[in-house]
Amino acid sequence: MDVRSYMQRVGQDARSASRLIAKSDTRTKNHALTLMAQALRRDTDQLLTANARDLEQARAKGLESAMLDRLSLSAKSIAAMAEGLLQVAALPDPIGEVIGLHYRPSGIRVGRMRVPLGVIGIIYESRPNVTADAAGLCLKAGNAAILRGGSEAIHSNQAIAACVLEGLTAAGLPKAAIQVIETTDRAAVGELITMQDYVDVIIPRGGKGLIERISAESRIPVIKHLDGVCHVFIDDDADIEKAVRIADNAKTQRYGTCNTMETLLVAKNIAPKVLPLLCRIYREKGVELRGDGAAQSLVPEMLKANAEDWVTEYLAPILSIRVVDGLDHAIEHITTYGSQHTDSIVTENQTTAWRFLREVDSSSVMVNASTRLADGFEYGLGAEIGISTDEIHARGPVGLEGLTSLKFVVLGDRHVRE
Repeated sequence: MDVRSYMQRVGQDARSASRLIAKSDTRTKNHALTLMAQALRRDTDQLLTANARDLEQARAKGLESAMLDRLSLSAKSIAAMAEGLLQVAALPDPIGEVIGLHYRPSGIRVGRMRVPLGVIGIIYESRPNVTADAAGLCLKAGNAAILRGGSEAIHSNQAIAACVLEGLTAAGLPKAAIQVIETTDRAAVGELITMQDYVDVIIPRGGKGLIERISAESRIPVIKHLDGVCHVFIDDDADIEKAVRIADNAKTQRYGTCNTMETLLVAKNIAPKVLPLLCRIYREKGVELRGDGAAQSLVPEMLKANAEDWVTEYLAPILSIRVVDGLDHAIEHITTYGSQHTDSIVTENQTTAWRFLREVDSSSVMVNASTRLADGFEYGLGAEIGISTDEIHARGPVGLEGLTSLKFVVLGDRHVRE
């Protein structure tokens, strides 16, 4: 395959399709999403067979367990993909919404209208569900999408793409509105991130290396999230039962996700009461514990943490633990070592809680809740395109509004500038 020629064709087709999708009505888009969901449910067995091929090849290549976890599909996860599409269909269509319309002294009315971004290129690793999630969100937000999944998920992605294509064509929408790149040649990524004439935004989802590479080499604006070094801080005024439940779930509900807790911070006065309880649970679940000196003194079997542990996204059953003096020390640690993804405090003190919410500069900040809840589905966005740690445009779980822009609209009646 001539990768450059192939990618140019993909880009040209996407640009043409984006103009049609941008003016498609809500009913047609929702119909396509519903048909995609139905196709996913109907073809569950075929999707699982395709995924089994990917998993077999991934194990033969020696991919680590965290990667295998992200690659795996199940009947439950396929049902969740379908449900995500239906949730997106049920959401209000943001395109054409006018906000902030107000009169100016000249008599004109000025507001802003929500519009599609255009063509979105999405580069992702492992997770096949991104294919369905991205397709649904981009379509509902009036965009065309070019999806380039990892080679390890090629069979799963193509099987999901077939369901997406079926929904598009049956609803009368252009099949080029959602294109899944068919080649595993890495040169396709290099082409995609430099096609300024055809692509308006790049969104990378994957490991830190991939995202840093795309950010450095792309000639197109990037909406990115880097690693998820997420924290739970157990305050001195925490309810111990809540603290144990939340800190257990934040780490062990699933290890290979960006919103999994990687560092547990515990205030020094409550640490003797809560840390031994938690560590007993972690050990029973096979979690390796690495702590500072104060944590080790309470749980002697804990390994010694080093400076690298505080900045590491393990994506594995490994947890770093630090005993801190209090709120200020916890915020200082998060500011120094965190990745501005998701951080949570467990406390019954409302003043402390609101200080944490105001002063921790992350895309999601929580009180008495597990970091695993930082998710577009859980936030009511339907699916999500990713969790952005950028400071501008889109931040946190990127749903429909994050895939749109705003333009000014002016309403007048023979108004001129004097």
